[in-house]
Amino acid sequence: MVEERLKLEPEVQKIFQCIDNKRNFLLSGGAGSGKTYSLVQVIRQVIAENPTAKVACMTYTNAAVKEIEERVNHTNLNVSTIHDFLWDNIKHFQKELKSAIIALANDKETKISINEDNLIPADYFDDLEKGIQYKEYLKLKEGIISHDELSIVANYLFKKYPKLSTIVKDRYLFIFIDEYQDTNKAVVDIFLNHFKKSRKQNLIGFFGDAMQSIYDDGIGNLDEYKGDAVDTVSEVKKAQNRRNPRKVIDLANRLRIDGIVQEPSGDENAPNMADGQVKVGNILFIHSPNDDISAVKQYLTKNHGWNFENAKETKELNLTHNLIADKAGFRALMDIYDSDPVVGLKNAILRKIKDNKKNNKPEIEIAENDSFDAVVDKFQLKDSHKQLKKDILLQDPTTAELYGQLKDKPFSEVRKIYLTKDALIDDKKQDEEDENKKGSKRDNLIKHLFEIQNNIVLYKTGRYNEFLRATDYKDKITRIADKRTLKNNIESLINVGDQTIEEVINDAQEKGICLIDDKLEDFRAKNEYLYNRVKKVRFSEFQKLYDYLEGKTPFSTQHKTKGTEFNNVLVILDNGGWNNYNFENLFLNSGTESVLRRTQNIFYVCCTRVKDNLAVFYHNPNQQVIINATEWFGVNNIIQI
Repeated sequence: MVEERLKLEPEVQKIFQCIDNKRNFLLSGGAGSGKTYSLVQVIRQVIAENPTAKVACMTYTNAAVKEIEERVNHTNLNVSTIHDFLWDNIKHFQKELKSAIIALANDKETKISINEDNLIPADYFDDLEKGIQYKEYLKLKEGIISHDELSIVANYLFKKYPKLSTIVKDRYLFIFIDEYQDTNKAVVDIFLNHFKKSRKQNLIGFFGDAMQSIYDDGIGNLDEYKGDAVDTVSEVKKAQNRRNPRKVIDLANRLRIDGIVQEPSGDENAPNMADGQVKVGNILFIHSPNDDISAVKQYLTKNHGWNFENAKETKELNLTHNLIADKAGFRALMDIYDSDPVVGLKNAILRKIKDNKKNNKPEIEIAENDSFDAVVDKFQLKDSHKQLKKDILLQDPTTAELYGQLKDKPFSEVRKIYLTKDALIDDKKQDEEDENKKGSKRDNLIKHLFEIQNNIVLYKTGRYNEFLRATDYKDKITRIADKRTLKNNIESLINVGDQTIEEVINDAQEKGICLIDDKLEDFRAKNEYLYNRVKKVRFSEFQKLYDYLEGKTPFSTQHKTKGTEFNNVLVILDNGGWNNYNFENLFLNSGTESVLRRTQNIFYVCCTRVKDNLAVFYHNPNQQVIINATEWFGVNNIIQI
């Protein structure tokens, strides 16, 4: 085994020194350092040296889970998302789960609430047929917890029941957590604090980069746990960079605040090497008094040879999906899911009810049979200009028509309407064969539309065998004539023209391409208002959304691009009205510390996606921003257009 270890990269050899000393460890490495490669080396060597030991590896997304499973396929390895791992280890303790949720709901300091007015009795969940469940949505009164609650509940259980830690340690001798910086603090607390209450031995390893912490619920760093003592986490730093050209590395190093200074790996096979030399690359800071990104693209295309038609090589990174919706052509769908004015009014009423309770103000009485319109009139909510919000809705024919759909329905029914853009644009793929795997937040209408478009794409791209397996018509094929009918049906469906989403759904049903199943029927029954809005949108707009989410457009959000790499990257420095980010503060090193760090991290992630060329666009910066950008990018790389 000694000889095998000597073949491992130096940082992994240091990790095994930690393992030999029974020390929990952290591998810190910047973008492009090959952290996943190190993780895979560690897993393989651990299994080789401990052939009977079980190993758990957790990461942040289902896509990352699949990547690791493809690199290491072994019966002793369990790869999952962090939340799937936690649920798998607590789901059978239903009695303790129920009491934990009740205790947490009765503790006003936690974020779990079943009933804000009264204490929850100990037998509240006794009649649940399916017990406590973990799903993509929250219905706590029915015993259904979601992503956020799972972390809190799991932390409570591991803290209260040390035996739970013993059970997990018995199951897994090694637990590795990838992208640790995105892990909730409550989860890290389980492994580095609550696990200590069990005398059983096991070892925890973390892999990640504090500078790539871009989610607010992530721990960010392990500084409070690092040290030289036996019960602390031993840090191993990986300073190499295999992806970025020299200019991008130098720019990225200006952003790092954790002591890691990256250098090219020197490996001639690394992506950032060419003819034995490190690629120099290009970095540009483009600014203009006009907010015309098309002019920026024209400049990059004409003067630097960028091709924005090639989505695999060139990407434009925006902070939010809303900033992309118009460019990519799915604005109507985005507005339905993210900016519905009537649902916005309903939400404002619910916030007012909550605020009145919190501030002990007189409650506005809502009768059991009150209509939505009656409740709206009782609250008389106004905007910042002191105009009634209801009047604003009724002044516009479009929003007045939407209001008319809900005005006479019971408020008790309308208050349950919940719209979120995650149901539209979430891009995680869901494994329908494994109900325990939590993946996509897409609703069943959008999933059905994806099935239709997948059929169209498979046929149009000549993947006929895959198409035959995917289409619902496959069960009808018994002779050659049936295949000819299917060919005519799919070719007819492809030409959607100006057909609406509902027309295409019905057409796909009639032609047997994609049948309306129970999930869609149930969705239509329970989400009538949403379905009535979406069904009128042209299917061609959904096709543009499909292309965007499948990575077939040059657009991506800055968060979504993490973990990817492209030859050319254009970063749009526009916060889209999101006050959590401030790009001016980034260049001036000023403002609120949390906003500055959050902006710094997302900018670092964007810059380090680059394999060759980086350009950033800043609309109308002040002179001091330009001065500081000149220091970062170099005087010859500041372009005004």
